[in-house]
Parts: sequence; C-alpha cells; structure tokens
Amino acid sequence: MHFPLDSTLSTQFSALWRHRQLIARMAWRDILGRYRGSAGGLAWSLFTPILMLAVYTVVFSGIFKARWSADSTSPLDYALQLFVGLIIHGLAAECLNRAPGLVVGNVSYVKRVLFPLDTLPVVNLLSALFHAAISLVVLLLFFAVLEHRLPLTALWLPVVILPYLLMLAGISWLLAALGVYLRDISQLMGLVTMVLMFLSPVFYPVSNLPARFHAFFQINPLTLIIEQARAVTLQGRAPDLAALGLYLLVAAVVAWAGLAAFHKMKKGFADVL
Repeated sequence: MHFPLDSTLSTQFSALWRHRQLIARMAWRDILGRYRGSAGGLAWSLFTPILMLAVYTVVFSGIFKARWSADSTSPLDYALQLFVGLIIHGLAAECLNRAPGLVVGNVSYVKRVLFPLDTLPVVNLLSALFHAAISLVVLLLFFAVLEHRLPLTALWLPVVILPYLLMLAGISWLLAALGVYLRDISQLMGLVTMVLMFLSPVFYPVSNLPARFHAFFQINPLTLIIEQARAVTLQGRAPDLAALGLYLLVAAVVAWAGLAAFHKMKKGFADVL
C-alpha cells in the first residue's frame, strides 16, 4: 500500500487541529451521551472507579492477602498497583473495542462530503481519556489519604500518557478504516484486548516473570506505560525519559501510518456503506 507523502500527511494533521473545537464538542457529547437518562448522570463517571477501587482493595488486599512483591509492606499495595494497570489497559480497551464501529455506526457522516471522518477516532480517544483521567484522580486521592502525601512525580503523568495516546490514535485510525471492510474486526478486538490484559503487567510486575519472557513483554506497547505510570504515581520515581522518547518515536510512526491508511481507505467508504 502506498501512503501519502509527508506534505499531504502534515496537511491532514493540520486539518485535525483546525477541527479541534468540533472534536471537543463531539467528545463531550459522547461522554454525556453514555449517562443520558440515568439518575446519577455524569456522577457515575466518578462513582464507578471509586467503587471498583474499593472492591479491588477488599478482595485482593483483604480477602486474598495478595502482595505485589516479596518486599511489599502495605496490604493495600496490590490493589493500587492493580488499579493503575487496569486504568492503562482500560484506556486501550475502550479505544480499540469501539474503533472498528466508528465509521460503520455513523453512516450519515460518510454521506456528508465535508465532514472530517478522521476526527471520529480522536473523539473516541478523548472520551476514553476522560474516564481514565477520572480514575487516575480517584487513585491519587486514595493514595494521598492512605499515605498522607502525594508524590510530586505524579506531575509527570501527562509525559507518560502522551506517547500512549499517540499510539492509540494511530491504531484507532487503522481499525476504524478496516472495520468498514472487515466487520469481524469488531468481534475480534474484544478477544484481543482481553488477551492483551493478561499478557501485560496488569496483575503482576514484569520482575516476577522468568527472565526469558522479559524481552517479549517489553515489546508489548502497554508494558512501558503501565510501569512508568506506577513509577510516577505510586513509587515517587521520575519516568525513564529515554525509553519514553523512543516510545514516542515509534508511536509517531504508528500514528502516521494509521492516519495515512485511513485516508487511503476512506475513498471506498461510501461504496461499501
């Protein structure tokens, strides 16, 4: 497949920036739409992570007495480490599971010649980011109450998350386009994200795995982000900027390829739908 040259692609990224107000409005509408008709409304976005963190704490730290590592002293440490991993994985799962149906589910937009279809994956990403951000706030508040302090290294979170968002955007563009032609992708992604959860350091640290598996896990795009998010939020350590810089470079290539593929395949959307 031949992708557009840099000049064309830079124009497409510039167009996304020009549509930033449209993207923001659609993302907010998508967020509110999930709670439309419910009595709690938007409050559910805050209540749900609080409830889930409470459940993880009671089940894993209270009932199973799980310990994140041999030198872990806090009985609540496992629940906190698990919650960080689930937030990062949940962000990917929400984006990737919904991406294949974004164009298919908005056929009316396809018929509108002037509507920027490439904004749909970005809207989906921002909506997922909103819920992940609420969960991270709950995590930090719980940690602050528990430890009577809040690590300043948590300010590094945007630096950790930004390359991850770029990676998810690129994959979402590709899946949104492929979902028009291959409808089975929507079913497949549910399985992929579930398997990805168990092949990522969500329930366990990489250090607990045999050394022969470490290289495999480092290839996983979730591994670095999960570990760095834990480092800055729970461990009070600065992020590995060299590793994140390399990740950003790879994510930029993925975003470039994903957007290029989307625009290449977009030409046939109207014929298929």
